[in-house]
Amino acid sequence: MFAKFPQRLTAPLGLLSDSEKLAFRSQPGGLQKLAAVRNIPETDNYWNQYVVLFDSASEVFSLITPNDIRRALLDAPENIATLIRVICSRLFNLISDHTFPAPSSASVSALATSFIKAGTGTTERSTTKEVLNCIRVLQRVLPVVFELEAGTSSFEMDVFWKKVEVDVVEEETAPQAEAPHEDEEAKPSEPQPSTTPNPKLKKQLPSLGERLFSSIIDLMFCCGFTLPMQIQKDHYKINYVIWEKGIGSTADPGPSHQYDNNKTEVLRLLLVLLSRQIYVSASSLFTRPSIYALHLVQKLPRRDVLTILCSLLNTAMNSPQAQPITINSMAGKLPYNHLVFKGEDPRANLVAICFEVLVVLLDFQSGSARDVVVGANEQQTSAPTARTNAFRYFLMKLHRTQDFQFVLSGILGIMEQQVINMNNILPGARKSTPYIAENIVFFWKMIELNKRFRAYILDSDQGMDLIAYLLCYNLEIKDKPQQHGICRALSYIIQTLSAEPAFGQRLAHPIKASLPAKFPVSGTAADFLINAIYSIVATTSGQLNSLYPGLIIALSNCAPYFKNLSVTSSTRLVQLFTSFSNSLFLLSDEGHPRLLFFMLEMFNSVILHRLSENPNLIHGILAAHKTFEDLGTFTLERGLRDIRRVQLAKEEQTRKAAAASQDGKRKGRRVSRDDPPPAVAEEKKNLLPANNSEEGENNEDDDNEETVPPPLPSAGPATTTEPIVSPSAESIPTSANVQAASEKAKGKMKERRSSSSLDATGSLERMAAAGIGRNGFVPTTEWVASWQQGLPLDVVMLMISELLPKVQEMQASQKAATSASTILDFLGSVTLIDVLPSAPPLSPRRFVWSDASIVWLTSLIWGEIFVRGMTPLGIWNSTNIRLFLVKHSQNQQRQITETVSNVVGGLWGRTNSSSNLDTSRTRT
Repeated sequence: MFAKFPQRLTAPLGLLSDSEKLAFRSQPGGLQKLAAVRNIPETDNYWNQYVVLFDSASEVFSLITPNDIRRALLDAPENIATLIRVICSRLFNLISDHTFPAPSSASVSALATSFIKAGTGTTERSTTKEVLNCIRVLQRVLPVVFELEAGTSSFEMDVFWKKVEVDVVEEETAPQAEAPHEDEEAKPSEPQPSTTPNPKLKKQLPSLGERLFSSIIDLMFCCGFTLPMQIQKDHYKINYVIWEKGIGSTADPGPSHQYDNNKTEVLRLLLVLLSRQIYVSASSLFTRPSIYALHLVQKLPRRDVLTILCSLLNTAMNSPQAQPITINSMAGKLPYNHLVFKGEDPRANLVAICFEVLVVLLDFQSGSARDVVVGANEQQTSAPTARTNAFRYFLMKLHRTQDFQFVLSGILGIMEQQVINMNNILPGARKSTPYIAENIVFFWKMIELNKRFRAYILDSDQGMDLIAYLLCYNLEIKDKPQQHGICRALSYIIQTLSAEPAFGQRLAHPIKASLPAKFPVSGTAADFLINAIYSIVATTSGQLNSLYPGLIIALSNCAPYFKNLSVTSSTRLVQLFTSFSNSLFLLSDEGHPRLLFFMLEMFNSVILHRLSENPNLIHGILAAHKTFEDLGTFTLERGLRDIRRVQLAKEEQTRKAAAASQDGKRKGRRVSRDDPPPAVAEEKKNLLPANNSEEGENNEDDDNEETVPPPLPSAGPATTTEPIVSPSAESIPTSANVQAASEKAKGKMKERRSSSSLDATGSLERMAAAGIGRNGFVPTTEWVASWQQGLPLDVVMLMISELLPKVQEMQASQKAATSASTILDFLGSVTLIDVLPSAPPLSPRRFVWSDASIVWLTSLIWGEIFVRGMTPLGIWNSTNIRLFLVKHSQNQQRQITETVSNVVGGLWGRTNSSSNLDTSRTRT
C-alpha cells in the first residue's frame, strides 16, 4: 500500500519543486548557460524552463537577477534577443491555443487529481501558468534591456521594431478571348500568353513590438483569464468589454481575486513597456520619446483606446465603494489589521496599477505626442488630439453629468478614506491609502484636460469638501521630505482652481466636510484656505520654497472674493506679508520679492473690491503701516544693515545664553534637555508669530475670543510700535523692528559696531559679496531697484493715508473698551470711491505648463511608481535610471527626487531642495 506512494511529489502544487528551481540557478544547463554558451538556437529545449519552471512572479524576480541579464547582454547578447523572441512567440501561440485559458484548479477534485498525477510522475500542463510566466520573464528582462545607452538602442530596434518583409506571389491567368461580333471578321488566332507569375511583391509583417502590444490588449480582455467565462460569446474568448460598471458600462461582472491577479500581471508588463521613459535623461525627454508609449497612444484603434481607458478609469474610481461583507473585509476594518494580516490584497494591487498606467498614459507628452497649440496671443492654449495622444483626447471629451459625478465620487471617496486614516485616535491604526498620490495626479489631469469637469467640480456642493481634503493632506505630509513633490503638485492644483470665478464665489460658504480635529474648521472656506496656507508656509521655514508661489498666487486670485475674514485669518495674512518683507528673506533669493508682489496684489484686490466687507483685514493693514512705508524706500544698503543688526543681536543673545548656562552649572543647575538648541529655535520661529507655539498654529478655537483687535499706534513721528501681532525682532528682522529698539539698545549696537571695526560700507559690501541666502545669491543695487520700483504700493498707501489719521483720532478720543468696536464699525462702512482708482478687470494668474513643469511631473509620477515597484518584486531595482536620481537612505527608503525644482507656472524664481533629496535643477 505504502510502496505505491510516490517517492517525490512534483510540480502541480508548486510546493515541492524547489530543487529544480534552485538547480536553475546553479546548474550549467540553467541560467548560467544564457551567458556562457553563444548562439543558443530558438529550437533548443533550453528555453522551455523559462516558461514552465516558475509558479509565481516572486520566483521569477528572485531566481533571475538584473546582473544575470546584464552579464548575458555583454557576453552573449544574441541569447537575450533569442530569449525575448522565444518568449514572445510562445505567448502569441498560447493565446491562440484552444487549451488557453486552462480551467481553474481550485476545486477539491482537481486537487486530488493533481496528487494522483504526481504519483504517476506526470504533470498536467497549465497554459495559464505558461502565459503568466511569459509575462513575468518579460517583466524581468526588459528593464535591463532598456538601460542600454543611446536612447532607443539598436538592440531594441532590431528585436522589437524591425519589420520583416516577405515575398507575396500571386498567380494571374490571361483573360479569356471574347467571341467576335457577328459583323466583324474573324481574325486569325493569336497565341495566348501563358500563365506566368507576376513580379514578386513585398509585404511587411508586424514587428515584434506591435504584436506584443496586441497580445497584451487581448489578454486584458480574455474570458477565463481576466474576464469571467460567462461573458464569452460563441467560441471567441477575446471580448472587448469594459471591466467594471461606470463610464461607458452599466454591467458589473463581479469581483474575482484570480482575475484581479491576472489583470495586475498583464498591466505590470504594460507598465514595464511604458517605463522606457525613465531610462532617458530629463533633458532628452522630448527629443527621444518612448516608441512604446507612442505606439500605445497613437497607433491603437479607437475601440481599444476607449475600452482600455474606461476599464482603467472605472476600476480606479470604484475602489472606495463598499465591498461585500467577507471575513477579509471585516478584518480590514480592525485597528492595526495591516500589521496582523500581511498578505497581499489583490484588489488594492489592481487599483494601484490601474492608477499608475492611467496617469502615465494621460501624462505622456513627448515627441509627436505633444498637445497642439490653438488660438493666438492671450487666448493661446494647447489641447490634445486623437493623433497626438488618444487617451488625453478622449478624457477631454467626457461630458455627461453622470460620468462627472462618478469620477468626483471616486476621487472624493479615496481622499475621504485617507483623511479618516489621519483622524484615528490610535496612531498608525490604519494603513494609508496606497494610491493616494496617483489619485491626486489623476485629479489634476482631469481638471487640466476637461474644462467641463472643472466647472462641474466648482459648481458642486462637494467641490469645496475635496479642496479641504487636499489642503489637509498637504498639511499632513508637509514635514516629510519624500512627499514634497506631492505637496508641490497640490499647490499647483489649488492655483489652477483658484483662477476660476466659481471657486472664489464658493469661498463665502462654510466647509461641510468632516476634517481631523487637528485641522479645525471655523468660519468660511476662505478662512480655512488662508489658515491652511499660513500653516504650510509658517511651519516649513523655507524648506518648501517651491510651494510658496503657487499658494500665494492662489490667495491673490481669491482676494476679490474675500468677505468678512475673521480676525485670525486677517492677522495671518498680515503676518505672511511681514515675513516676506523681512530684509533677510527678500535678499536671500532672487525669487523672493515676487512673493511680496503677490501679497501686495492680494491686499490691493481686497481694498478695491471688498473694502467695507473686510474690516479686520483693513485694521491689520493699518496696524502694519510702517512695514508698507518702509518698503517704499527700501534699499540694498538698508536691508544689509538690518540683517547685520539682527546677526549682532543673535550673537549677543548666544553669549548671554552661554553665560547663563555657565552660571547655572556653577550653582548646580542643569539646562533642560527638552529645550531646543538656539539655532533650531530661531529657525522654527522664523516665520511664526511671537509667543505662539507650533501646536497653536492649528488651534483656531480662539477665533471667537479674538473679536477685538489691539489698538492702533498713535499718530506722530515718534511712533515705533510694532505691527499687529507681528513676530519679534529676533524672529523676523524688519526695519520697523529695528526702529522699535530702545535708545539704549541702539547705543550698544553702535558701540559694538565701532569696537569690532564694522564700518558700514566695506562690511556691508563684503556681506553682500559673500551671498545672503542658502543658495549663495548675491544681491546688487540694480537688482533691488528693479523689483522695489515695481511693487504695487500705491493702492495700499492711498488707503493708509486716508484712513490711518481718522482711525488714530477715533482711538485717541475714546476709551479703549469702546474704541475697538467703533473702529471696526467705521471700517465696515467706509468707502473710498473718490480716493482710490477704479478696480481693474479681474485677471487671475493661471498655472502655465512649461517644458520644465512637464518634465518635473513626469519624474514625480515615475518616482512614485518606482518606489511602489521596490516591494515586493523590485521591478526597476538595480537598473540605471536616468530620468530622476534615487538616493537610498538608512532612515527612509522613499528618496525619490523632484527632478525640476524651479517650476512656478511660468513665473521666475529659485527654489531650495530638501536636504534629504537629490535634485536636478532646471531653470525656467
